[in-house]
Amino acid sequence: MDKTSARSTRVTEPRQGAQAIRRALAVLRILAAGREDGVPLAEVVRTTSLTRPTVHRIVHVLIEEGIVERHGKTGRYAIGNQVPELALARPRPSRLLIAANPSLQRASAEIGDTLFLTVRTGNDTLCVDRRIGIYPIQVLSIEVGARRPLGVSSAGVAILAAMPAQDARKIVAANEKRFESYRTDVATVLGEVTAARRLGYGMREIGLVQGTKSISTWIKTPDGRPAAAMTVSAVRTRLGPRREQEVVEILLREARIIEQAIGG
Repeated sequence: MDKTSARSTRVTEPRQGAQAIRRALAVLRILAAGREDGVPLAEVVRTTSLTRPTVHRIVHVLIEEGIVERHGKTGRYAIGNQVPELALARPRPSRLLIAANPSLQRASAEIGDTLFLTVRTGNDTLCVDRRIGIYPIQVLSIEVGARRPLGVSSAGVAILAAMPAQDARKIVAANEKRFESYRTDVATVLGEVTAARRLGYGMREIGLVQGTKSISTWIKTPDGRPAAAMTVSAVRTRLGPRREQEVVEILLREARIIEQAIGG
């Protein structure tokens, strides 16, 4: 082998290894969104744009390693038991969760409806906290641990709206195929992001549950990147124009307090 061929081999192999890891992580993120019910192999193929043989190969290696499991009755694939075991290596709550706790308590007491704290993870949102209010009818649209593509919830729209427009468009384009499962599309999401930038907060007139409404404010890190969103979800009759503004003011106030806490 000549020197040129040797250099080419050394360059190619790390790139191929990195590509394999990225593909496996893409598959894992899709499976994580399926929670305990899991995801059909066909949906993983469609949303990752990988070939079926590639996805099949990745999934079966992950099964062998205990990272993924296959449900015998449904044939769906889901995150395996070894993943939460690995997560035990970092049991301490993040700085954001610690900083947000007092704000979530205050906002929940003042508003009375369900509050969610959602963080950005790659091209997804992940619900990391939920507070149930005192109003008799609560909107429990998602649970802690629920993962969705950025853009399909008011929290995701708020996080995208706080980014530079070019970055937001790239993420929305990357999530295009995944939007189909949530009955939305690129044009709709970009329109909602534009509206959120104009308002200064994200709002969904129709929430993830029919007959509900959601309002979200973004939370930025000290370097100005949007890291999370705080959301109130309620039945529509609870969020008329006047109360909407009251809720927005509370969320904006607490978002700024959290930003100061994580920046200190």
